[in-house]
Amino acid sequence: MQVGAHVSVSSSRVSSDEETPPYDNIRNAVHRQLAFGGNCGQIFTTSPQVWKTRNIDDEEAEAFREGTEESDVGPWVIHSAYLVNLATPKDDLTEKSRESMQAEVDAAGKLGIDYVNVHLGAHTGAGVDQGLDNAAATLDSLDVPEGVTLLVESDAGSGTKLGGEFEHLAEVIDRAEQDLAVCLDTAHAFSAGYDLSSAGAVEETLAEFDDVVGFEKLACVHLNDSKHDCGTNKDEHAHIGKGKIGEDGMHAFINHDAIRDVPLVLETPTENGKGFAWNIERVRELRE
Repeated sequence: MQVGAHVSVSSSRVSSDEETPPYDNIRNAVHRQLAFGGNCGQIFTTSPQVWKTRNIDDEEAEAFREGTEESDVGPWVIHSAYLVNLATPKDDLTEKSRESMQAEVDAAGKLGIDYVNVHLGAHTGAGVDQGLDNAAATLDSLDVPEGVTLLVESDAGSGTKLGGEFEHLAEVIDRAEQDLAVCLDTAHAFSAGYDLSSAGAVEETLAEFDDVVGFEKLACVHLNDSKHDCGTNKDEHAHIGKGKIGEDGMHAFINHDAIRDVPLVLETPTENGKGFAWNIERVRELRE
């Protein structure tokens, strides 16, 4: 079973026996994932809140690749910066988004990371069709290294954001020349109106996903419970089985035939005495 968390690459330690360099280093992700009990995971290469790319030197990249191989951790996902907006009609924002995404796929190639994950963004009034065209065009402008796959992520669907409907994901895949795949976020899908709170609801939602997008395009799952009800478009994650999706829904989702071999990456909170280690163990307990 492949389950892990979105981990930091910062120099701060998770535990006293964790060996991390005294500076931010991509290789820290491997130590941190193991400390949480994960065997796959996700990272930011730099702060997701600023337009800043990070130079990853050869030594740092080699240390990450060697640590990943020696620890048998993977696959890894790079999550793009939050500022990236593929659907925007604004030329300056499109160029910044393209430059940021090119840096991420280049980093993935250097680090031997399989996936770069990105939200489609918001069309901000340009309309759904134009926004989807914009997103596809920006993705097509990228020079993606061999072995790296771009993932478009499902969204909670608030405002003019795209990705809240499975059709948006399918349309971008169809319109783009890049070979794209999908990251399905359970909390986002639930908040967007796709019920996952019972075995029957999981079966119905995943059947719709297969019909619209296709399970063959599902490369990764962001496994998160939701603090808000289905269809509220509110994006706030909860501990596995402790939110509105709940234990029954999470159990059904994790054990669905279409999900069993898909990497599960947690973005659950650290609160109420629970963190990534607790949530990863809970997922393993729910898997039959």
